[in-house]
Amino acid sequence: MTESGPLLSVHDLCLERGGRELFRELSFAIYPGQLIQVDGANGAGKTSLFRILAGLSRYGFAGRVERHAPLLYLGHQPAVKALLTPRENLAWHVAGEARYNNDQIESALASVGLYGYEDVLSNTLSAGQHRRVNLARLYLSQCPLWLLDEPFTAIDKSGVAELEKQMLFHVERGGAVVITSHQLLRVSHRVQMLNLNEGLLA
Repeated sequence: MTESGPLLSVHDLCLERGGRELFRELSFAIYPGQLIQVDGANGAGKTSLFRILAGLSRYGFAGRVERHAPLLYLGHQPAVKALLTPRENLAWHVAGEARYNNDQIESALASVGLYGYEDVLSNTLSAGQHRRVNLARLYLSQCPLWLLDEPFTAIDKSGVAELEKQMLFHVERGGAVVITSHQLLRVSHRVQMLNLNEGLLA
């Protein structure tokens, strides 16, 4: 990863839902090497913000978002197809990025604790295992910017520690991570907070 300018820029972003203002005049830029945690109460608009940043919400907001690099968005709900195996789900998700062989896909699944589950139908897996299938994309993705919406949901302590390690590795090699989480990251010394009410990075 060699990007030096911002990976994404936000200018005067405002959002209303149901006649209620969620945030206004939100302006910030995301640079390589940053690990940013979005701070805000339930209903503050964190997921809505992520969907806007990812280009999935195109209407209902004011302001400008400029994407300068490819990004990977993992939403609050794992996008796992029940009638596919973890191997098939992961291969389908990363097909647009590059060609990965079976060894690479198996290694990514093993990294999230799914060794031995590669070829089991996903409808037999637990909610935490569904989440791990989704998170395995992080071990293959070549996107510099990761947007992770509540990635620790249904993940045990060892899974949380491994995910934090992978995020730290990503930012140390020049990527950037923006995350929502109800818990404080254990790598808090590297974290900048983005407060939706104040619209500031700190």
